[in-house]
Amino acid sequence: MLFFTIFALRKKTMMKKTTILLLNLLLLGQLFAQSQSTQVYQFFIDDNIAKPALRKTEKAVEKAEELKSDLIILKLNTFGGELEAAEKIRTLLLECPIPVYVLIDPNAASAGALISIACDSIYMVPGATIGAASVVDQEGTVMPDKYQSYMRGMMRSTAEQQGRDPLIAEAMVDPDTYIPGIIDSGKVLTFTTQEAVKYGYCEGVVNNEKELMEHAGITDYEITEQTFSWTDKLIAFLINPAISGLLIMLIIGGIYFELQSPGIGFPLVVAILGALLYFMPLYIEGLAAHWEILLFIIGVGLLVVEIFVLPGFGIAGISGIVLIVGSLVLAMVFNIGFDFSFVPPAEVPKKLFIVVTAAICGFLLSLWLAKKVLLMDTRFGSLALKTNLDTDEGFVSADMTLANLIGKEGVAITPLRPAGKVEIDGEIYDAVASLGFINQNSKVTITQFENAQLVVERV
Repeated sequence: MLFFTIFALRKKTMMKKTTILLLNLLLLGQLFAQSQSTQVYQFFIDDNIAKPALRKTEKAVEKAEELKSDLIILKLNTFGGELEAAEKIRTLLLECPIPVYVLIDPNAASAGALISIACDSIYMVPGATIGAASVVDQEGTVMPDKYQSYMRGMMRSTAEQQGRDPLIAEAMVDPDTYIPGIIDSGKVLTFTTQEAVKYGYCEGVVNNEKELMEHAGITDYEITEQTFSWTDKLIAFLINPAISGLLIMLIIGGIYFELQSPGIGFPLVVAILGALLYFMPLYIEGLAAHWEILLFIIGVGLLVVEIFVLPGFGIAGISGIVLIVGSLVLAMVFNIGFDFSFVPPAEVPKKLFIVVTAAICGFLLSLWLAKKVLLMDTRFGSLALKTNLDTDEGFVSADMTLANLIGKEGVAITPLRPAGKVEIDGEIYDAVASLGFINQNSKVTITQFENAQLVVERV
């Protein structure tokens, strides 16, 4: 049509050569654009919605813009996950300058429903489901209404922005929402594929990406699938909440075990490695800030000062523990300084639960290991000297009369961390604390005589 228009203009008027040249260039550009196939970028989320899924989405949007793709396809299969990660993915999809189509194959539950509604078009395979987006805790118990209110608002606003019925989106969260002919009060809404099509929450039923493209009226296209480097895969693995919990166990356990052991050794290496693996990927992802890492270092320093310098356990030790736990929690959430407006209400308690649980497990594990290793339990025999030192070869056995001191009470004349000196009946003896530290001048009682050494407990 453009070609014939230019031809007519040439015949009827005496156009300037420059104008004719520009019109010709416009025509060539249009013909060239029509000859190009549609560039499609595809990525997959087939696990719980958490930081790895957020990282996939960020990388996908970034790469699609870099490749100048015309369309993004998200193939989704999830039963939900973290509200914080889901909210960030939702925002990325809503603000993406490239149209995003989601293919639900076969589940988009909870956080997956929010992500699906944020896409420009929704497609579902036969037998798929979308909905059930109530906020629940780690055990699956529905959270208080203030959390549901936040989720209801997000679902409504997302549906409104994409031209979908906001009341249906709200019913996927709130069991009290009643929609005649769709959902009765007291139930959370979940759509099957056919129901989603009927009520405008699915553009079409397809079996795969090829059928999706045909339904969208795109016949000439080229699909580029998302790929990851080994560093991307490693970071995605490390920021998984389960792995973060294990790293916290290594950090806490390593610090405690190192403080129990004389000198500097392997436990300290484990603690430092755990801290690096914990904070490094979170820092790269923009979650952990410099000051949060500094809080962790200060907290460890205060704990060390409390144990080795100050008597008893007071403000420095408690402050150190608070700073360590606080830094580990803050590094996992998307706060900007002390501004938590971008953090969903349920996320801080969830992260605190993960950190505290992992810290307690790491502490208890270190207590068990310390008792077994430091007291040379036979299960850790490889760490103890097993060579027989016979008297006929010139070796002299320990003075077993010290065993007679078992049950007697005395006073610690030096701190026991865990080894030190105690005074019993006016005599000074070397001793080791059976558990934890014992401060100077504390009353102690002899509980064992093991490995030629007195073992004491605080009275």
